Amino acid sequence: MLGTLAACGSDASGGSGGSGSSSGGGNGNTWTPNVFLPSTQFDDMCAHPRAGTSDKQGTVADENRWLRSWTHELYLWYGEVTDRDPGAYNSALDYFGVLKTAATTASGAPKDKFHFTYDTAVWQSLSQGGVEAGYGAEFAILPRATGEANTVLRHLRVAYTDPNTTAATNLSRGDEILTVDGADAVSGGTQAVIDTLNAGLFPDTTGESHTFTVRDLAGNTRSVTMVSASITHVPVPIVKVFDPNTDPVGYIQFNDHIATAEQPLIDAVNTLKTAHVTDLILDLRYNGGGYLDMASEVAYMIANTTLTTGQTFEKIVFNDKNPSRNPVTGETLTPTPFFSTSQGFQGAMGRALPNLNLDNVYIIVGPGTCSASESIINSLRGVNVHVYLIGSTTCGKPYGFYPADNCGTTYFTIQFRGENAANFGDYSDGFSPANQPAPAGTLVAGCSVADDFGHAMGDAAEGRIAAARAFRASNNQTCPAASGVSAPLISKASAPSLDTGQRPEVSKPAARLNRIIRFGT
Repeated sequence: MLGTLAACGSDASGGSGGSGSSSGGGNGNTWTPNVFLPSTQFDDMCAHPRAGTSDKQGTVADENRWLRSWTHELYLWYGEVTDRDPGAYNSALDYFGVLKTAATTASGAPKDKFHFTYDTAVWQSLSQGGVEAGYGAEFAILPRATGEANTVLRHLRVAYTDPNTTAATNLSRGDEILTVDGADAVSGGTQAVIDTLNAGLFPDTTGESHTFTVRDLAGNTRSVTMVSASITHVPVPIVKVFDPNTDPVGYIQFNDHIATAEQPLIDAVNTLKTAHVTDLILDLRYNGGGYLDMASEVAYMIANTTLTTGQTFEKIVFNDKNPSRNPVTGETLTPTPFFSTSQGFQGAMGRALPNLNLDNVYIIVGPGTCSASESIINSLRGVNVHVYLIGSTTCGKPYGFYPADNCGTTYFTIQFRGENAANFGDYSDGFSPANQPAPAGTLVAGCSVADDFGHAMGDAAEGRIAAARAFRASNNQTCPAASGVSAPLISKASAPSLDTGQRPEVSKPAARLNRIIRFGT
């Protein structure tokens, strides 16, 4: 989030020295540029085998050989990866960091900004149960205010807290973090300061104690000490109805496409269906994505079934080696439909899903809206549901991957692009409300509105919610003056420039910024 967040091993590059052996051609122990052996030849050959697993004794070079071949087989842009000697890197993380394209998008952003790793045990805990070490707070970086000194690099605000966590007890939405363990969170720019901020904001383990100086919305400062714990995220914290007696409009805050979201989403839609809502405000501003099947469930539960029945939610497109076959499962490629039954994330598969049967949906978005969340937007638009965006430009990730474990590290490299029923999937610079100031991505009807940290999530007076309701009341014609700020993705597993003053973003680990296909389900 601030400077060099490599806690999850992402975007590492370079490498020095060598392990003395290479791979790619010949007998597998000598490097022949642009000649690749099957990755299966190097599966589970580990420098440090794990007890009780299929790991076999190997070397770092063997792990790099697996990465090199695996990338050549599955990476969406494998032809844009410079082939480097795997024996010249003493770390698999270092080698993985260079196995990606260096190309940029039309806006000049990196074409691949989603290349990262996780410790396998940590990934499994987070993806299955939404559990990770932390305090239960999500932080946002806001730009310096007009007229502020250039020495102001960032404003760190609390975006929201998960219920029943230490953060919920000590922090509130809108609080500003001034210092972390004595390091200046506003103006500190040295590497030592950045390291301290990262360590405090993103604890790697439970039981860590860190002290924060916090300023609330009234300008009062206080010292807060929090101890990291195993945090279970609440993916659907707010469900409510605005104007229930006159013109009921539903609201769902949906933060994570994790397995534990399935039943709360079903319950939320049942609640709104009972209230006979006429429209829906779906708040995805902090939802970085997750399971694609769940995104399909959500889209089905929103949309008019005459538009979704028999239609493609999303089809996935792999590299040109695999035009009709899924190279991971070996199956013939078939589109993901709009799922009308539960997919077994929680409880039995095949349960009929409730449906609001709506023609319109107002989706609150921002740079933290990513991947599977963008699939909801794209796929609803692909079947002519009227989608209106309120907020600012989304992260721009029409891509996804199958997580792959090798030697205790789970690797994430872009393997496919998602396209909707209209064959559209080119939004690598994100989706933007129609009046979004430049730079903007793919324009969608709606209003550019800044995030409002002065009001609680779900509050009718919160800026983006109020704008959505007013836009709807104007027959989808009138927006307030554009105020939303566009920004590239910043997460725990990215490495943006040190000056983050113009990069507002919610801090989420990379595992929560994805479009993930489940293998073997």
